[in-house]
Amino acid sequence: MEPMLPSAGGPHRRRLEDLAVDLTARAHGLAAQLHPNVRAEVGTLVRSMNCYYSNLIEGHNTHPIDIDRALRADYSADAAKRGLQLEARAHIEVQTVLDGGPGTAPPPGLEGPATSSAFIQALHREFCQRLPDDLLWVENPDTGDRARVGPGELRLRHVKIGRHVPVSPGAVPRFLARFEAAYRAPELGRIDRVVAVPAAHHRLLWIHPFLDGNGRVARLVSHAMLRETGVGTSLWSVSRGLARSVTDYKRALMAADEPRRNDVDGRGALSEAALTEFCEFFLRVCVDQVEFMASVLEPATLLGRIEAWLGDEIRAGTLHPRSSAIIREAFQ
Repeated sequence: MEPMLPSAGGPHRRRLEDLAVDLTARAHGLAAQLHPNVRAEVGTLVRSMNCYYSNLIEGHNTHPIDIDRALRADYSADAAKRGLQLEARAHIEVQTVLDGGPGTAPPPGLEGPATSSAFIQALHREFCQRLPDDLLWVENPDTGDRARVGPGELRLRHVKIGRHVPVSPGAVPRFLARFEAAYRAPELGRIDRVVAVPAAHHRLLWIHPFLDGNGRVARLVSHAMLRETGVGTSLWSVSRGLARSVTDYKRALMAADEPRRNDVDGRGALSEAALTEFCEFFLRVCVDQVEFMASVLEPATLLGRIEAWLGDEIRAGTLHPRSSAIIREAFQ
């Protein structure tokens, strides 16, 4: 599984460091431009957006209206659509815990570092135990055998994902222990902690610790790691950028599975150059998403759009004439 991080003297390392610094500055600027109360409410909306795009990456197109209905326990009579609604609600509830939402407390395992095996298994457990039983079954495309996914349980079967053959079931705990040791935040400098997020994202998917649900868990782990670095907030979602570039995302993931290419491609079993390229892709997506949300949430522009809508509602008689003053106060 080595290397776990692009080496300090490796090619293009400077670009990764520049991206990490740029992302940190932009993310802090985004968080600073909104009142804390507004940030909390926007975070609720972004969690739904994150869920929608994470579902898209998995090939599940759950309409935002259906996601909103699921949060109100208004489920479709159609079993397939209801299952996707429950899946969406599960994702949002788990991310709300990660974001420290009101009225939430981390269950056992989720209070620890995001790279620990306990955290990763707890994340999988909290998500999967909220799913209907029919979404917990997977089928081997070659044999037709079906197996039930145990919430939080490491896989006990060999699997193949495209061309990639993940480690054997018996080796999963050992590789997760190495994963935790390599990405333990106190051991890394500030820049390395940011660069570690995309590197860990790939390496967790490479291990493939669970029978199913690895992609969603990896994206939530990345979200939690970004929060631990002080870069991530509930105001932006990397899943949106990954879903909008899903072909490039999956291509970069597959490339990082490659073995070492030549004598100058690092010192590990896997390609350091490909890992570096994936890290650069991922960090550029993060920067792009922070820029997007900063433009959408720019206070003067956002308030102008809200006041235009309020004006229409006030003229229609559906809102009190002083509603605009209340909204302006919330933005102070």
